[in-house]
Amino acid sequence: MKLTCLGIESTAHTFGIGIAQARFTDSRAAVIAAKQNAKLNGEILANVIKQFTTKSGGIIPAEAADHHVDVCDVAIAEALSAAKIAMRDIDIVSFSQGPGIGHCLRVGAAAARTLSLVHKKPLVGVNHCISHLEIGKLLTAATDPVLLYVSGANTQVIAFEAGKYRIFGETLDMGVGNMLDQFARQIGIGFPGGPQIMKLAAAGKNYIELPYVVKGMDVSFGGILTNIRRKFDSRNYGKEDLCYSLQETVFAMLVEVAERALAHTGKSELLLGGGVACNTRLQEMCRIMCRERGARLYVPEKQFLVDNGAQISWLGILEYLKGTRTAVENSAILPYWRTDEV
Repeated sequence: MKLTCLGIESTAHTFGIGIAQARFTDSRAAVIAAKQNAKLNGEILANVIKQFTTKSGGIIPAEAADHHVDVCDVAIAEALSAAKIAMRDIDIVSFSQGPGIGHCLRVGAAAARTLSLVHKKPLVGVNHCISHLEIGKLLTAATDPVLLYVSGANTQVIAFEAGKYRIFGETLDMGVGNMLDQFARQIGIGFPGGPQIMKLAAAGKNYIELPYVVKGMDVSFGGILTNIRRKFDSRNYGKEDLCYSLQETVFAMLVEVAERALAHTGKSELLLGGGVACNTRLQEMCRIMCRERGARLYVPEKQFLVDNGAQISWLGILEYLKGTRTAVENSAILPYWRTDEV
């Protein structure tokens, strides 16, 4: 028996279409496993990613939404072609219902509703943050990890504990990715700025002291951003050294709270998710921490770290097996949908 889902991702600058398929011999056993959050067997048949980027400045929600509208039909066609199937072979349509940028979420939700109604397929709205955790479990050997989720708008330490998804630490102001992007704009880098900051940081040689803000299990980036902006404006420091110092400081903060979550939960697996997790220096620091405490680090390949439709399609299958169905009249977007509300 198999279950195939087409998932639509549109929370921010990425419009993605993913097609996932779960295979099982006993549907009752699959339902029980899904309800217990146990690991299911599945595969990704297609993962088409279309990203809105700029050469200067940041993401403008209305322009990103226009981009999503422009690429929507092409992305769907490419995904179906890559998976070598047609819409009649799709069993479920899932979409990122939140959290995210309203302009962008609406495009994905509208596309999902249309496909669901026209092709008479069940509709399932899913939480974007949780999809990063579940796609990581599918594609790595992780079974019960702590997720360090670091993206543009989101910075959270998430785990499934005592029967529900829980946030063990998070940013108190902005996401680490947004903070990096804002500094990148100031030094003349386009969007997204994280990859360029990583390149500049690799050439940095001198550590410049910055605020280190960890409050219990939470982190804060606003003061760090203000401080480094002032340092840049003073013209006393080079871009490379500032980028190097920024990465070293904020990544150390993230590794600290992730390690504390491992200690608190007693778990021995750390999973990375989100676009910032593509940064090789962050991966290296997490790897060192895990090695020192006898834990295992799992890092999905880049196309599954960044926002993508595959994660939405796979979570759509898991939610469907748990009995989730989203009526069209209940499919309004949820821009502020928290992980621990699921």
